[in-house]
Amino acid sequence: MFRLLFLMPIILCVIWYLFLRRYGVPIQKGRKGFVYILIFSTFVLGFLVLMMHVTNASL
Repeated sequence: MFRLLFLMPIILCVIWYLFLRRYGVPIQKGRKGFVYILIFSTFVLGFLVLMMHVTNASL
């Protein structure tokens, strides 16, 4: 499961893009949403990596 986490930001960005297209919002106005998605995904991935090191789990 851990190796599939790189899909999380990709899927969230695609969903955000489809939402923007559905409601006719320009990509430039929705750019902040993409930044938030990438920041959130970075924190989640960082937390999980930290927990792996703390618990000495192996992949």
